[in-house]
Amino acid sequence: MSLRSIANSFRSATAGLVAVFKSEKNFRIQVFGGILALVAAIYFPLKIWEMILVLLMVVAVLVMEILNTVFEYFADMLKPRIHHYVHLIKDIMAGAVLITSLGAFFIGLIIFLPYLLEWYKIHI
Repeated sequence: MSLRSIANSFRSATAGLVAVFKSEKNFRIQVFGGILALVAAIYFPLKIWEMILVLLMVVAVLVMEILNTVFEYFADMLKPRIHHYVHLIKDIMAGAVLITSLGAFFIGLIIFLPYLLEWYKIHI
């Protein structure tokens, strides 16, 4: 694989991420939440496994939202008049994003709550 083809692959991937960011409000919200989680992970003295888990959960939520967007685009091309499962597929993918987001939220709560309580005790 040449350096030029690698550069083209990165440009295409970046263009895809920019397109999702511009078109999907939920993705922008999740990017903001991910940035907050990563800033908190840097601020608090997390153990290495906690930092890795926070990073993995941020990535998992963003990847699920991207997959949800892809499935929605494919489903929209088919239109519900072609098959009655189109609406169901969109709901199932939204459910997968919801489960991933809730899992990330609760894992974040478990990781950050002790640090937040300690910070609260020191600063209040």
